[in-house]
Amino acid sequence: MSIAEATRSYEDWIRRAGSLVEAELREKHAQMRDDLFMFFRGSFYRWTQLWQSQADELSRAPRVLAVGDLHIENFGTWRDVEGRLVWGVNDFDEAAMLPYTNDLVRLAASALLAIGEGHLSLRAKDACTAILDAYNLRLTVVV
Repeated sequence: MSIAEATRSYEDWIRRAGSLVEAELREKHAQMRDDLFMFFRGSFYRWTQLWQSQADELSRAPRVLAVGDLHIENFGTWRDVEGRLVWGVNDFDEAAMLPYTNDLVRLAASALLAIGEGHLSLRAKDACTAILDAYNLRLTVVV
């Protein structure tokens, strides 16, 4: 299945499942055409179609409750119910039981694309190292 076929299939499914504002969809398509990072953000459906066949052994890692469509713009700050400033993931609409590697690889891929498109000013190695270091640190805190 090509990306065009996958996109049509996904958008038809959205139309059947709920409502879709066609003008906003056209704007999304324009943004995705103009910017590779925006294309990545807007095509998680395609990532899920290709992940298992392309990720090989990474796709067979233990499953966890994952964000799914994780990318660098899924993080932010907000005030909790007690007014404290908190930081974390702010988009869970594609959360699912997935191999833990899905979130790590997708987050690293988004960082590399953002660097390439000029949205993030880090060296690729530094971005990937930061992601793995933070993940490992969190695992040691939890365990």
